[in-house]
Amino acid sequence: MGDPRTSGSWRGEFERGGAPLKILLQTDAVLIIDKPAGLPVHAGPRGGRSLEDLLPALAFGKRRLPQPAHRLDTDTAGCLVLGRTKPALAELGALFAAGRARKTYWAVVQGGPAAQSGRIDLPLRKVSSAAAGWRMEPHPEGQPALTRWRVRGRGEGLAWLELRPETGRTHQLRVHCASQGWPILGDPLYGKTAPAGLHLLARAIVLPLASPIEATAPVPEALRPAFRACGWKEE
Repeated sequence: MGDPRTSGSWRGEFERGGAPLKILLQTDAVLIIDKPAGLPVHAGPRGGRSLEDLLPALAFGKRRLPQPAHRLDTDTAGCLVLGRTKPALAELGALFAAGRARKTYWAVVQGGPAAQSGRIDLPLRKVSSAAAGWRMEPHPEGQPALTRWRVRGRGEGLAWLELRPETGRTHQLRVHCASQGWPILGDPLYGKTAPAGLHLLARAIVLPLASPIEATAPVPEALRPAFRACGWKEE
């Protein structure tokens, strides 16, 4: 297939349970996949299909199964990085822990900010109750959380945002957007209404390795109408 670092347009697909899983980039050490929304990265206590079930098919002949180097919410689609070797996984983990992996998300939010760009610096903590389960909430004693954002387009009652999290807290982008009065469209937990599908995409990632690599995920079909309404053009 040639050097995958120079063939970023290559897509590999295989079928598992009727759903294609796309490979955005593959090297000897790193795999970046386009995770579909609705697929958990890890199996939950209730069981069910997860990315863990697909890891043997993603080994591509290697004895060691690739492992996720970071987290991506079940409802979020897009770029997910896996390490294919033990040293690679350790190096990738250090990059993410240090905040050196450059992550770009796209979201369609309800309403939208008045300004064209800004930052949200709001600590977050996890809360839970027997009745409602767990969720994240802003709290001064929570863990630091910082998100930079800019508006890429606007529609009727909607805005298309580019989000760059500088920390990696659980549900950070969802809570940060909701805290400003413009929740992400389709968010059943922090939003005002919940049409089918969380409109949040892990759009691109850049990994500053010795030989830097990057990948970009396409906008899923189900999210395209809302993005189009905000000025997004077909790729």
